[in-house]
Amino acid sequence: MLERYEKIFGKMTAPSKNIWHVRANTIKMPAKDLEKFLSSIGTVERMEHENGFWVCSEKNLSKTAEHLLGYFFLQNASSMLPPLALNPKAGDMLLDMCASPGAKTTQMAAMMKNEGVIIANDVTHKRLKALRGNLQRCGVSNAIVTKMHGEDFWKGGLKFEKILLDAPCTGTGTMNPRILHQTSENTVKMFSRLQKKLLESAVRCLDVEGTIVYSTCSLEPEENEENVDFAVTQLELTVEKIDFSSSNALTEWNRKEFSPQVAKAVRVKPDERHEGFFICKMRK
Repeated sequence: MLERYEKIFGKMTAPSKNIWHVRANTIKMPAKDLEKFLSSIGTVERMEHENGFWVCSEKNLSKTAEHLLGYFFLQNASSMLPPLALNPKAGDMLLDMCASPGAKTTQMAAMMKNEGVIIANDVTHKRLKALRGNLQRCGVSNAIVTKMHGEDFWKGGLKFEKILLDAPCTGTGTMNPRILHQTSENTVKMFSRLQKKLLESAVRCLDVEGTIVYSTCSLEPEENEENVDFAVTQLELTVEKIDFSSSNALTEWNRKEFSPQVAKAVRVKPDERHEGFFICKMRK
């Protein structure tokens, strides 16, 4: 599979295991105060967005008291981008359709200053346990946790102005050797079918003029550009350009040309500081 990706996207490297990716949880601690703490235990570099840091430290940050108390969240830099694209505000009511384990949910709650409402949905008790744990640890008080298959969520009749669909995917963008080895074409097709069903459900939940941000940590065009093309041509969504430093989306795959709108989506190429990610912002 790796040869397939490099043929499309060029030479790629896996994210470094020696760099911690840290997001300040501003519900509990200002980013500048967290930076002081992180500087005391390692070398710190700010990410482009103000609440993210790369930290080189021999200390296991996941076992620090500050992490356990929810002052920060360990979250890959690429994973922080979909909430930034959705740009939730205090007072919004939004849907996080596939929320567990809650990295993006807690990020959006902080962006909303714990005001408004986040419906944080997922599909199994095991996943909800992780989600609830992180919401509690981070002091999130504006989230309502629900358990439902995302593809059936529209049946509840709720409407939202903003929806985050960080879809279940193969995860090949993590460059995990086990995932790269085990991922097959059948697996990719299975996820692609599920993602289209989730997109259909999300569109039914969306208010007129509402916004969906669709994202995956997959490198597969079938899970990314193909699904955006489906959203544009079959679900009548319009793609909006996102101002991130990233690679361009593909304009065709397997001899199929995509809608010109697909080119506005963005890919984050795997490197030492980023997992591979795909992000697309669409409006109804």
